[in-house]
Amino acid sequence: MATATNNDFFEALAALEKERGLPVDYLIEKIKAAIVIAVKKDYSVEDENVIVEIDPEKGMFRASLAQEIVEEVENPHTQISLEDARRTRKTSKVGQMFVTHLKTRDFGRIAAQTAKHVIRQGLREGERNLQYTEMQSRAHEIVTATVVSVDAERGNIVLDLGKGGSAVLPRGEQVPGETFREGDVIQVYVVDVAATDRGPRVTISRTHPGLVKRMFELEVPEIYDGTVEVKAIAREAGARTKMAVWSKNPDVDPVGTCIGVHGVRVEKIVQELGGEKIDIIRWNEDVTAFISAALSPAKVVKVELLPGENKSCRVTVPDHQLSLAIGNRGQNVRLCAHLTGYNIDIRPESGYYGEDTD
Repeated sequence: MATATNNDFFEALAALEKERGLPVDYLIEKIKAAIVIAVKKDYSVEDENVIVEIDPEKGMFRASLAQEIVEEVENPHTQISLEDARRTRKTSKVGQMFVTHLKTRDFGRIAAQTAKHVIRQGLREGERNLQYTEMQSRAHEIVTATVVSVDAERGNIVLDLGKGGSAVLPRGEQVPGETFREGDVIQVYVVDVAATDRGPRVTISRTHPGLVKRMFELEVPEIYDGTVEVKAIAREAGARTKMAVWSKNPDVDPVGTCIGVHGVRVEKIVQELGGEKIDIIRWNEDVTAFISAALSPAKVVKVELLPGENKSCRVTVPDHQLSLAIGNRGQNVRLCAHLTGYNIDIRPESGYYGEDTD
């Protein structure tokens, strides 16, 4: 029969499960372990001498001390004489275990404090485990977070990730030119999640190429269902991204699919990224064709793969396309190199042929 005290106890467990998302079974295991420690400390016994039963369905919460029945008692905590045992149970025999139900007050103040401490520790551990599980399931995903504080000196931002706890967005993982204030709601990419004693350590970024890739996966159904595949992506956050796409269905244009009718799909992502330019390129298993396409918007005359272990190539472009191919401060050719995995030497058409004839 459940007592009022037990009812309060189980109601408290249910409230913890609801409010903190901590499963009752998990809490019960932690509380059992705490009570075992408390009884062991108070009665100087071992684990096998302590029995803890907690059953929410029956409303049962009971701690007991198990003592071995002996002819002559050497340790009064772990043993009980046959004579004393038979006063309670006439059929008792030497070698059997005699179980005595303990009253809560028998634990003593120190035991109660020990139990409370272990339970509190267990709750914190449970919350950390739940946070880790929550964030691990969102690794390589985009999460919406709230700015908690901004370190004006270092430029780092502390974000509230909801059930996933909190994380720091370092200055180096922020898009140049972006500014944030306390209370702002922003999107970040979860790069990695690691378990630590203090809870999950979540690595987040707004500059990672995965952020753009995931945005396209969410915006373009054909990428989500696997018809169109993102083969490679290179990004200089806040300025430009190059993304190579391929379709396993020859009737589906991967570039057009990502751009959308009247550019609506890519434009939505450009706006979310604060105007960052996005070049969508058709991936090609022919490396020379892929490099040529990746240098878009520049036109390419010729791509030569150079011998050697280092993946390098020489690209010839029309004279008037040279600056376009290189890009502002070398950005276009740099992104092309990251996208294709090749070191790229760009030369103007006139200069190239001039060298050939020397």
